[in-house]
Formats: sequence, C-alpha cells, structure tokens
Amino acid sequence: MRRHDKEITDKALMESIIRSSKVCRVALCDGDRPYVVPMCFGYDGRHIYLHGAAEGRKIDILRRNPHVCIEFEQDSDVLPADKPCSFSMRFRSVICTGKASFVADVESRHQALQTILGQYTRETFILPDNSLEKIALIRVEPEEMTGKQSRW
Repeated sequence: MRRHDKEITDKALMESIIRSSKVCRVALCDGDRPYVVPMCFGYDGRHIYLHGAAEGRKIDILRRNPHVCIEFEQDSDVLPADKPCSFSMRFRSVICTGKASFVADVESRHQALQTILGQYTRETFILPDNSLEKIALIRVEPEEMTGKQSRW
C-alpha cells in the first residue's frame, strides 16, 4: 500500500467494516475487460458468500475465471473545502482478493444463505430446498485482505 499512514492492519477492524457494509462490489475479469457488480453478501469470519441468479454474465464469467476482488466500505463522506483540489474523503474500506467457487450441496447452500441473511437480519428462516434451486450461491475464501481509512 502506498499510503501506509492510512493502512488498516487490525484484522478485527477490517472484519467490522465488512460486517457493517450493506453492499459489496465484486470485480471480475471477463477476458481482457473488467466487470464490477454490486452484490448482497454474508461473511462468517472465514468466507464471503454471494448469491444471485443462477445464470447470467456474472455466472458465465466466474465459470471461466474464478478470481475475484471484493470491495467493502463504511461511512464514506465528502469533505468539502474552499478550493476544488482541496476536497477530501472520509472513509474506511476493505479489499479482499480470492477465488470463487459455487456452493453445490444442499446443506452448505442452506448455511451460505443463512450467512447472507445474517448480514441483514437477526431472524432465522427455514428455507425450502426448492427455493435454493433457483439461485447461485458463491463462496469466496479471501486470500488477501487490506484495509484503508482516511479522516478518522
């Protein structure tokens, strides 16, 4: 990281940023063209779980190239100034890189979806198996996690 004065090295703080995020942005590589998609997610302390339609561009790309980069952010805000080039930002962010895999077995799919639901609610739901057949569930094990903050 170029700006070590803004680097977050505390894993607990990085995990707190992930847990407080509502949306993540998943970057994929479609041949020589980047593709970024905002997604709902869940984090269990080891894996990031994503879900979406069982078919489409994102799924096609992941089948060809499972490498992803995921960005999370917390409390982003513009800090205006008197001069345009003096504006700044207040933020905390985490970037993870890793390899995506599709969650296949029914029990793991239930667990993955409960993890995603746990990101947004404390309620527990009983999900019928056939509701899981209509979606793709993706597991990413972060290989690298970096954090950055400004104006904290």
